[in-house]
Amino acid sequence: MTMTTRAQLPQTIFALLAGLALLLAGCGKKETAAATADKPDALTEAKAYYAAHPNFFHFKTPADLPAHLAWDDGMDQPEFSSPDAKRGGTLNFWVQDFPRTMRTVGPDSNGSFRPWILDDIAMLYARRHPNVTSLTTNGFHYYPGIADRWAVDQEAKTVYVHINPKARWSDGKPITTEDVLFSHWFYRTSYIKAPWYNNYYTTKFSGLTIYDAHTFALTFPERRPDMLSQTLENEPSPAHFYAEVGEDYPERYQWRVVPTSGAYTVLPSGIDKGRSVTLTHVKDWWAENLPFWRHRFNPDRIRLNVIRDTAKAFESFRKGDLDFFNLALAEYWYDKLPDSAPEVANGYIHKLKFFNDIPRPTYGLWMNETKPLLDNRDIRVGIQYAMNWALVISKFARGDWDRMQTASDGFGEFTNPNIHSRPFDIDQALASFAKAGFTQRGPDGILVNAAGTRLSLQVTTGYENLKDVLTILQEQALKAGLELRVDVLDSTAAWKKVQEKKHDIQFSAFNVGAEMFPRYWETLHSANAYDKPFLDDGSINPARQIKTQTNNLQEIAIPELDRLIETYDKSDDLGEMKRIAYRIEEMIYEDASFCPGFIIPFIRTATWRWLDVPKEGNVKIATSFNEFFLFWLDDAKRQETEAARKAGQTFPPAIEVYDQYKQP
Repeated sequence: MTMTTRAQLPQTIFALLAGLALLLAGCGKKETAAATADKPDALTEAKAYYAAHPNFFHFKTPADLPAHLAWDDGMDQPEFSSPDAKRGGTLNFWVQDFPRTMRTVGPDSNGSFRPWILDDIAMLYARRHPNVTSLTTNGFHYYPGIADRWAVDQEAKTVYVHINPKARWSDGKPITTEDVLFSHWFYRTSYIKAPWYNNYYTTKFSGLTIYDAHTFALTFPERRPDMLSQTLENEPSPAHFYAEVGEDYPERYQWRVVPTSGAYTVLPSGIDKGRSVTLTHVKDWWAENLPFWRHRFNPDRIRLNVIRDTAKAFESFRKGDLDFFNLALAEYWYDKLPDSAPEVANGYIHKLKFFNDIPRPTYGLWMNETKPLLDNRDIRVGIQYAMNWALVISKFARGDWDRMQTASDGFGEFTNPNIHSRPFDIDQALASFAKAGFTQRGPDGILVNAAGTRLSLQVTTGYENLKDVLTILQEQALKAGLELRVDVLDSTAAWKKVQEKKHDIQFSAFNVGAEMFPRYWETLHSANAYDKPFLDDGSINPARQIKTQTNNLQEIAIPELDRLIETYDKSDDLGEMKRIAYRIEEMIYEDASFCPGFIIPFIRTATWRWLDVPKEGNVKIATSFNEFFLFWLDDAKRQETEAARKAGQTFPPAIEVYDQYKQP
């Protein structure tokens, strides 16, 4: 595409404004869009939406940009990939179940497969630097993605962004501010069946200004310390792809693969229903040789094979059918692949242990307060004391894990140091259960109340490889008269169950982002628990309906907590925010519907010798081995290794520990 010149820019904006005027003129007609029952016209509907909301959508020219802006391009940051990396080859890995959809938004989209097509792939406007973690006056340090520069005007509560004119979607279409505009309709519309996105895009920003095809600004309702991250850590939606969004969006787009800004896409031939998904490197990817993106995303293809059983996946890895395997579990690190294993001792398989420094995923038990028994706080407190996480850590994890203390561990000064998770204590558990009326044990040792109701609850998980964690908790809970009925599903089915709020207790974790401070609205605000949780006078709405497809897994709804979260989200004072965060964590502790489990302070991986990594191992804020795609395949080493195995030749063993970011 030829770069748009300054003389051409006003014409682009005026043409758009003229189109909006025509739409307004036709608003009185019965049919305002060229849509049919078979094919919605989302582009026309979106343009009408822009015109109907002139207080939010603004259109100006580059001459209107403030002259005082200090633009940053992030190019002073160090690169973190290895220049030794080699392009090419097919990486073989596994997923436990086939994705329920290829959509990245809407029902069933927020599953374990999504990072392969969105979270770890999309370039975003800019990405937080993964090693330089100090803070500036505007927050984190960023390196460019879709955008090539940005600026912050704190007084105006506005962030300005310039999109790289070379930026392209994976289908070759240019990425422009038309996509930015469209995203602010797309994520607000009820068509997508995604309440979190609806709320975020409706409340987080107070204005969007388009200056030309590559320049825009987002204005916030309040000045916030994280305005820059809230802007840059997003990316637009390809308007041309979503042109048919309408009431049937979930079904119409169920298996369509959205164009990406990143290095990999899924071609139609890459979907083998129920068996595998293959990611293909985007041909002539526009960012291939850009700083911070070069020497990454090196394989030509990534084949994700569906293997539903972890043990079978491990055997596939040992045979060489998979190129790497996660060894987070002590059973695999110490027993199934010990340092003395022939493949390790002979140097064919390398073992890597990398200590990261991140906000910790929230492994624990999430209790649904709408379910019988769990609607009683005394029961929830009793469950806290009946969970022997210390035994899980010492027995299952061989002491390598640590106990999680709060739902916000790893956020530095925002983590409340005064809160400590309740220990395993049978007497305390029995006392709490007795307050709820469970004082007698039945013939099987399970507590019962006067009505004969047994103290029995179902725990659901999608972590097949952590089922023994629940076995330990289950056995120990019996000592306190509590029966846990363990329900192990595949990860997609388990997440679907919890998103529909059909669980009693869910054992899972949110993969918390490396952000400045914790988020609370998604998981704790009553807006994500019920359609209308309270009446205007503040009393409980007796007709309220459970809201599904949200991350409030506890169905927690407390007016004071709502007010704290709303104040926290609007504050521009880090001191005030920290005080509120401490109070929120105190309320979570008192409510007792989240039982903190454990934290894993490292990433442990086994790789075949032909899968190379940078000499640093990974980056500081990595949450998984593959998140930043720093590895590469070496075909010469593959052939050398396979020949050596057949001939009985060996290499020096490689058991690497990267502890440069290990916390004391």
